Amino acid sequence: MTYIEHRAVELGSAVWRTSTYSGDQGDCVEVAALGGSTAVRDSKRPDGPVFLVSGPGWGRFLDSVKG
Repeated sequence: MTYIEHRAVELGSAVWRTSTYSGDQGDCVEVAALGGSTAVRDSKRPDGPVFLVSGPGWGRFLDSVKG
């Protein structure tokens, strides 16, 4: 199995979640933990593109938005 095929399998079984701070309008992003990465997608387009962020990169992103 190639790296891309492996990631596709991971995305297919991913458990997506939204922030508890998200409104009920559906205008938010969803995230899913994938081993050492975090997947991010638009909640309005669950079959659309997915942005993959490394574990350290996701941590830095969260630190910057909290900070």
